[in-house]
Amino acid sequence: VQLQASGGGLVQAGGSLRLSCVASGRIFSSSPMGWFRQAPGKEREFVAASSWAGSRTFYADSVKGRFTIRRDDAGNTVYLQMNSLKPEDTAVYYCAAQRTPSGSDSYYRPAGYDYWGQGTQVTVSK
Repeated sequence: VQLQASGGGLVQAGGSLRLSCVASGRIFSSSPMGWFRQAPGKEREFVAASSWAGSRTFYADSVKGRFTIRRDDAGNTVYLQMNSLKPEDTAVYYCAAQRTPSGSDSYYRPAGYDYWGQGTQVTVSK
């Protein structure tokens, strides 16, 4: 399984970006997928997740109401729509997927995922 993330860039505060993550290989629409981010000198942190088949979504408190995670109908592409961006959103964003659904508690932890994309840089200027 390979995950390919794209869509990062430089944007002014208040602007928007949409990240995409395409999964190839043996990935199923039932596999939960998520987004994490890592700023310099900080640990990787949870941003958002989509449960199996995209039936439920989960967000970090810091992005609720601003970010939206969505999966396409085939289930192998996940998007992260980011609105009202803030400088503190600056980080490398990673998409991730579970091999098999492991329960919603696992969505929030990097160790809960089996596959990772290469990361895409998001920079929000003041």
